[in-house]
Amino acid sequence: MNLELRINAFSQLGDQIRALETSEFSLLNEAIANQNPWFTPENVRMALLGIAKLLDKNELIKWTSTYQLNPSQVKTIGLAMAGNIPLVGFHDFLCVLIAGHKVKAKLSSSDSILLPHLANKLISIEPGFNGFIQFEERLNHVDGVIATGSDNTARYFEYYFRSIPHIIRKNRSSCAVLSGKEKVEGLTRLGSDVFSYFGLGCRNVSKLFLPKDYSMTNLFPAWDNYSHLIHHHKYANNYDYQKSILLVNKIPFYDNGFVLMKEEEASVSPISVLFYEYYQDMQDLNSKIESHRGKIQCIVSDKKWVTGSEDFGTAQFPGLSDYADNMNTLAFLEKI
Repeated sequence: MNLELRINAFSQLGDQIRALETSEFSLLNEAIANQNPWFTPENVRMALLGIAKLLDKNELIKWTSTYQLNPSQVKTIGLAMAGNIPLVGFHDFLCVLIAGHKVKAKLSSSDSILLPHLANKLISIEPGFNGFIQFEERLNHVDGVIATGSDNTARYFEYYFRSIPHIIRKNRSSCAVLSGKEKVEGLTRLGSDVFSYFGLGCRNVSKLFLPKDYSMTNLFPAWDNYSHLIHHHKYANNYDYQKSILLVNKIPFYDNGFVLMKEEEASVSPISVLFYEYYQDMQDLNSKIESHRGKIQCIVSDKKWVTGSEDFGTAQFPGLSDYADNMNTLAFLEKI
């Protein structure tokens, strides 16, 4: 099975995702909701649409055009997948198979339904993938590993897989930079980066960099569309818990009824909390961003006015070359 066949198969998978029937989607969501209440139908649909966008045939051809991806020896690559948002490990799954290697995946117990469902569709489209996809509890007898987890599990992964080629990813989050000149429309788009997936993804904005004397009253009206989050019981429990901690410790914070905003230098905030930090000028801003560089997945700013940033509202729709932790997965697989 050559690269062209693999690209065609994934392109057709994208077509099938876009044409997913309501009945099939409903059955999927019923099973998913029983497993993980964070994976709401809205979040599952958003994840599927993001994947369908990735699987555009022209984009796949462009992405793979600079690599040699017809290996003389097929390797088995272990994938240790996270489960913080739906299908968070799909890009690794795509990379391994597009590179011509076999996948042996350990799924998260929080997200063990969606990827096997898509894998079955892929095999139906291109039977050549049969035998290239395994879902296992342990990643034994693999030639390389791509693992994603917390900082603590990363240390375990690095030790356990020290003797084979590997990519080990740790905790990351994303941040937004505001100039103070943003209009309501832009701030509304920023809300998508903050609140999609309840803020659980590494590409969710968990920290704002604000110009000195910025008024929070600019933000809250633009985020009214996300007030429904407080009606989700698990999110509400986190909100109540975090608010009680702030109140007991007499820590100042802003509260709009569904998100708590706290001034904090750290970059990774708890669920229902958004950290913010003021900057004095561009030099100060660059210094603050650089101090967090190892923990930042992506930076967003309105119309990408900050160098190296992405536009508001696009954080949850990365391109094929937007590799997690800035580690080029396809280059790793090309050389393994």
